Amino acid sequence: MSTRTAPTTALAPVRQRVDAADWPALTEELDAHGCALTPQLLTPAQCRELAARYDRDDLFRTTVDMARHRFGSGQYRYFTHEPPEPVHALRRALYPHLLTIARGWAEKLGRPAPWPDTLDEWLERCHAAGQAKSSQILLRYGPGDWNALHRDLFGDLVFPLQVVIGLDRHGTDYTGGEFLLVEQRPRAQSRGTSTVLPQGHGLVFTTRDRPVRSARGFSASPVRHGVSTVRSGRRHALGLVFHDA
Repeated sequence: MSTRTAPTTALAPVRQRVDAADWPALTEELDAHGCALTPQLLTPAQCRELAARYDRDDLFRTTVDMARHRFGSGQYRYFTHEPPEPVHALRRALYPHLLTIARGWAEKLGRPAPWPDTLDEWLERCHAAGQAKSSQILLRYGPGDWNALHRDLFGDLVFPLQVVIGLDRHGTDYTGGEFLLVEQRPRAQSRGTSTVLPQGHGLVFTTRDRPVRSARGFSASPVRHGVSTVRSGRRHALGLVFHDA
């Protein structure tokens, strides 16, 4: 499968925005809550352009009707390995920063850290293991739509962090539709976090579980994510997963 590198013209401005984020502060937020909101990574024009491409059948390998599969209500589409350039650019710009966090979490949990220094190398390993389908997602919700709590796990190879980017303006283009994160705390009740996604901003969150301090050091706290009911309007989001399906 193709893992082509995005042209410099597309990559440079996105990488500059990603690199300008306060990653030590984002890491602290992730360690404390399992999710962290980034500064604006896409411009409003880029957001509108990506959302408008939802109806371009040639850009997607498959479409999922959530109600049909009892995943909630709404629809999402998996890009092919040739998505619009901002998707390539974001994924490659984010990976090195997320990799540092992922390796730190693996060390705390006493787990292997199988992720190589570059995204292309990691995707090659995914493809060699039979995970060769693109996992980048464009989601669309209308009034009454929602997404059940779940994890984006597509095989044995898993990257422990992913990112969702809001493409519409909360409170203007839609209401409701907050991003939900529910964490099963060790020997305690579950904890929920609700986040509004500002247009163009990304939310970094844990894919499967994360380290939490315990009496014996650190233990893995399982996490699931979803979306609350959209009350009005239309909500689009870009989901960036760093392992293929």
